[in-house]
Amino acid sequence: MTRSVLVVDDDAAVRDAVSQTLELADLDPMPVGSFVAAKDHINRGFDGVILSDIRMPGRDGFHLLDYAHAQDPDLPVILLTGEGDIPMAVQAMGQGAFDFLEKPCAPSDLLAVLERALKTRALVLENRRLTELVETGDPAARMLFGSSDLAEAMRTRVRRFAQLDADVLVTGATGTGISKVAEVIHLSSTRSKAPFVKQAAADLTVPHLEAALQDAQGGSLFLDEIALLPANTQLFLAEVLEGGATARLLAGSTRDLDDVVAQGRLNADLYYRVNTMTVRIPSLAERPEDIPVLFRHYVAQASEQAGLQAPDINPDFEATLMAQNWPGNARSLMSAAMRFVLGMPEDVTEATDLGLSEQMARVERSLLIAALGRHNGMAARAAEGLKLPRKTFYDKLKRYGIRAEDYRR
Repeated sequence: MTRSVLVVDDDAAVRDAVSQTLELADLDPMPVGSFVAAKDHINRGFDGVILSDIRMPGRDGFHLLDYAHAQDPDLPVILLTGEGDIPMAVQAMGQGAFDFLEKPCAPSDLLAVLERALKTRALVLENRRLTELVETGDPAARMLFGSSDLAEAMRTRVRRFAQLDADVLVTGATGTGISKVAEVIHLSSTRSKAPFVKQAAADLTVPHLEAALQDAQGGSLFLDEIALLPANTQLFLAEVLEGGATARLLAGSTRDLDDVVAQGRLNADLYYRVNTMTVRIPSLAERPEDIPVLFRHYVAQASEQAGLQAPDINPDFEATLMAQNWPGNARSLMSAAMRFVLGMPEDVTEATDLGLSEQMARVERSLLIAALGRHNGMAARAAEGLKLPRKTFYDKLKRYGIRAEDYRR
């Protein structure tokens, strides 16, 4: 979920205090002192929310609200009001403000409103993204890569099950892309323009499941690792499905669910209901001919993210990739592609023997170094480029033993 909050207030002390509160809550504040400074960040693609004072010299909070909604009517704007400004705040709500808070406000109240606004914004952007994907053709062909017979058979199965509008179980080894296949099923279905909501099943309480079903109403709810759903939540879900849920259930698992049911850790009624239609994602070891196809795609993706030109991939290197074991499947291949883009092709083969956390740590360290290199060792700019709070960025530099001054030219 997006964590960006554009903080607009002409009082520097207030800006700093609010920004510190947000950083401590693991949010990403973007403090500015005026409407003029704020408007450069406001557009239809802005992935955060706006927190603005009403009374400011020049263009006030009302003007900012009107400008923001001219760019995107669905962009949440929360207004901060001083004493005596309550009638103005009520007026602002009538003009489409997401909420208002009276200054000074308790951090808990501020964070509760921001979390609600950020969740709303994330759902809006996700639904737009899914709508765009639907409008550009066949989601299975665009999002599920591979030229092997196994890959084509999987795409065919996904398309067929998508149209049947029944609950689907998606299985595969770790890193095969279970959530992506579930998303493609949603995008290929008649529910494609409705929400697609993803939730981790582990520790999911009944109230949280009820909220997720409500968010996914008319669309699809994907529960990752359904075997980890708590027992009472399993019973509740089975009853909901029996009564006819308003959202389609797409369940994912990397485990042997027959074994989990036999051990009594998964409700049999729930299992047999979701196991009617199953899509199994083949591992890379089963389809090595797809490895170069996927690797080229991930290299192009990583190059775009890093702002670098995609390096050439010669046939000998592709053959080396195909000869390796990829226990992390697409996820580890994606990490290898990032290392390749960052100029560490020799690490691609070495890192396949590492666990996922070690691989991700290598990639994260490389991204930090690349960001410092692009910004001439200026840590603040590098943090901004990676969309990380400064404190988080400095903590990561310390963790990996990186000195920003070493990258100043």
